[in-house]
Amino acid sequence: MTTQPERLLPTDPGGVIGRCVREGKLFWTWHVTMRLRERFISRRMIVESVDSYELIESYPDDKYLPSYLILARHEEFVFHALFAVDVKDDNVRIVTAYRPAPDLWSDDLKERGQS
Repeated sequence: MTTQPERLLPTDPGGVIGRCVREGKLFWTWHVTMRLRERFISRRMIVESVDSYELIESYPDDKYLPSYLILARHEEFVFHALFAVDVKDDNVRIVTAYRPAPDLWSDDLKERGQS
């Protein structure tokens, strides 16, 4: 029987994500790299919007690492970005980013399924 490694959760996920982005301790997954262009979101937008990050959902049991959905604003654009947090190696991975569909999110784009 194999045992899973201990899952380390950040005590302040939003703080860790912001700090890692500011310090350049971030990795871009293949998925986000493939999706950004078609979704008209740039890496620059994700990085430059760091001061607007607002944690809206947590997935502590995500497949590889705990992940967190962030609401971000860059100029007139609002988007969501999913970050996986690697506490052990002190970095974050940007898993995906997208513009939330207004019909699937609340008016403030922070809650699912409520218009």
